[in-house]
Amino acid sequence: MKKEMDSQRLGRAPLGRLMVSLAVPAVAAQLINVLYNIVDRIYIGHIEGYGDVALTGVGVTFPIIMLISAFSAFAGMGGAPLASIELGRKDVGKAELILGNSAGMIVLFSIVLTIGFSMFKTPVLYAFGASDVTITYAQSYIGIYLIGTIFVQVAVGLNTFISGQGESKTAMLSVVIGAVLNIVLDPILIFVMDFGVRGAAMATVISQAVSAAWVIRFLTCERSVMKLGVRNMRLRADIVKRIAGLGISPFIMQSTESMVSITLNSGLQNYGGDLYVGTMSIMTSIMQLILIPVQGIAQGVQPIISYSYGAGDKKRVKDAFMRLLASGLLGTLVLGGVAVFVPKVYAGIFTNNEKLIQLTCQVMPVYFLGITIFGLQSACQSTFLALGQAKVSLFIALLRKVLLLIPLAIIFPKFMGVMGVYRAEPVADIISVVTTGIVFTFTMKKILGNMDKNHTSKEA
Repeated sequence: MKKEMDSQRLGRAPLGRLMVSLAVPAVAAQLINVLYNIVDRIYIGHIEGYGDVALTGVGVTFPIIMLISAFSAFAGMGGAPLASIELGRKDVGKAELILGNSAGMIVLFSIVLTIGFSMFKTPVLYAFGASDVTITYAQSYIGIYLIGTIFVQVAVGLNTFISGQGESKTAMLSVVIGAVLNIVLDPILIFVMDFGVRGAAMATVISQAVSAAWVIRFLTCERSVMKLGVRNMRLRADIVKRIAGLGISPFIMQSTESMVSITLNSGLQNYGGDLYVGTMSIMTSIMQLILIPVQGIAQGVQPIISYSYGAGDKKRVKDAFMRLLASGLLGTLVLGGVAVFVPKVYAGIFTNNEKLIQLTCQVMPVYFLGITIFGLQSACQSTFLALGQAKVSLFIALLRKVLLLIPLAIIFPKFMGVMGVYRAEPVADIISVVTTGIVFTFTMKKILGNMDKNHTSKEA
């Protein structure tokens, strides 16, 4: 009875307080989660004698890390909204089947990714922008990181099923435990034990393993509304198809970060050199710091929208979206504005190399100009995802990066030199945000109209 009441509060509790109770832990979890990589980079960047080169080398591994995360999002973010919708329909058995199939997909992905990247990491890293100077550090970091692929996949992918049932504080704790452990282990393994870059990777793997254990423990205990069971992990084509249909959008959002990173790093290496690649290592981390709070708010609000959609509560869906839109826009305006107007606030965190700081401060205002209004796209895309609208969400995911940013990042430098790489980002962001707003305006009315029809037919 207690578990049922906990899940039903997604549809009954006062919306403002509920959003705060779900969004604040989700934002905290997202921010803490990004510390895994950012804290590593901060410590690595301050290693005496070779920190700036090591930082650039570790930055080159970012596409691989994002691909691993993208596959966990494919299974986790593809399955969690569907499970929340089923909870709204009071079908716990179907929710547990979706959870189990998502877990089965994560195990399969982990095996394939670990073997594949371990075998071909050197040519892949060179293709991603490594040079003969930075390749050693890139190999050292990613070689150890890949050992923990299964832990990363479980910790990130299955944690969405905890927040998806309204247990955002528990979801936050799973991230907090790992992040705190990572922050403690990093200086010990990097400096005290003198493992350098390898120590940073070891700290991350150990921390993610602890987080994964926490997630599995919760999803198999009595507190969980839906339980993870081995019998449900056997993949079923119909369930996998539903998860894949919705999961392809967040997968593309994250995997294309790898494609973008490859394109940008290669362009910067060709037109500028290692120092320019170093600026992108820093700005990638700053981009995460700006977007993670916005994405955390969306992650906290998504279960409310999904549950209310499943329960047929159109007004609650609309109200939740409007609040999500306002908070998302405010977040990107403020955090993006800092990068545009006072870039040194961010740049000085990651390195003490004065040349790298100066160059980063020079290009950062250009690079982050469009991100200031990105909260609109984030709110629209998250809402489409929460409503199970796979095709529209997929289009939005493809638009910004695949259709706009990557081609522009290849074309612009031919006419503008190295600055063309940086200018591609704001142009792609602004066009994408405007297009998303137009699509959302015309599409949402139809979705909510169909929602009314479906709910009326069920009542009849």
